Amino acid sequence: MTITTAMRQEIDEIPEAAARLLDVSARSLDAAGARMKAVDPAVLVTVARGSSDHAAYFLKYAVELQMGIPVASLGPSLASIYDAPLKLDRAASISISQSGASPDIVAMTQAAKAGGAYAVALVNTLPSKLAEAASAAIDIAAGPEIAVAATKSYVNSIVAGLAMLAAWSGDKALQRAVKALPEDLNRALALDWSEVVETLADATSLYVLGRGPVLAIAAEAALKCKETCELHAEAYSSAEVLHGPVSLVAKDFPIIAFAARDKAEASTAEIASRMAAKNARIFTTSARASGGKILPFVETGHPLTDALALIVPYYGMVEALSRRRGFNPDKPAALSKVTQTR
Repeated sequence: MTITTAMRQEIDEIPEAAARLLDVSARSLDAAGARMKAVDPAVLVTVARGSSDHAAYFLKYAVELQMGIPVASLGPSLASIYDAPLKLDRAASISISQSGASPDIVAMTQAAKAGGAYAVALVNTLPSKLAEAASAAIDIAAGPEIAVAATKSYVNSIVAGLAMLAAWSGDKALQRAVKALPEDLNRALALDWSEVVETLADATSLYVLGRGPVLAIAAEAALKCKETCELHAEAYSSAEVLHGPVSLVAKDFPIIAFAARDKAEASTAEIASRMAAKNARIFTTSARASGGKILPFVETGHPLTDALALIVPYYGMVEALSRRRGFNPDKPAALSKVTQTR
């Protein structure tokens, strides 16, 4: 009998959720982008935890690449624990939360706004305390997410950020790529990464590599392994893995090297090839690598949306891996959906 988990259902809903977001939140995304352009921030800060922080990490690279503006992650404890005032004149902030209820994320957003920042909240729950704390709240419209491990809300947080960035920058190529994302994500759903499941079924550790925006995908991938499979996984920049972590890479050590069609692809493929030469078990999303297994991927025509589409077949793989290892991916034993961190 085939088991359909809530996590699998929510993965399958990703393209529809992205299309819904681009429809129902179009005006608020355009308005936030126009406001960002008017503010012309000298710096952007992000506020998030968990998968939402990985979405913020992705947007950090996207904003820095598109706008040339430095982006930094603020530790929520600055407000919730230390009550430290911030000087954020000429700044903007982006807070990301599925629930909009985490006290430390709310407090940090309030502090950013009080410090002078134009504060945008990307949130899946309206009304919410986070929405009230922000200068502008955007409904990411992912819909109810039952599984503890975030999937569609992670993707929609990034889609919302990219849509706002496209409006902010006026970049027509990015605007077209974002508009095409629902179809691209639907194509990504059909990709088969089941060979990775067989390799990781009895694994005890995993490295996940990436660079640039793809490093944020790698970080999210590693988290999902730990959350749903109780498999130790670490994300590294492909530029850093040779500076120490490579010492643990023995024969058949599993590594997933994520690469998009961007300027970092060649270097990531080179590192993957070097790891394969050490007899590691390499899986990569680049045809430029040698010695490992090339996983199927979607070419969207834009490096940022190329990177985002990589997480969709990975989510499908890790949900199957969780079940293969004897776990319930909907309800990881040690986790809850809303983390009430102060």
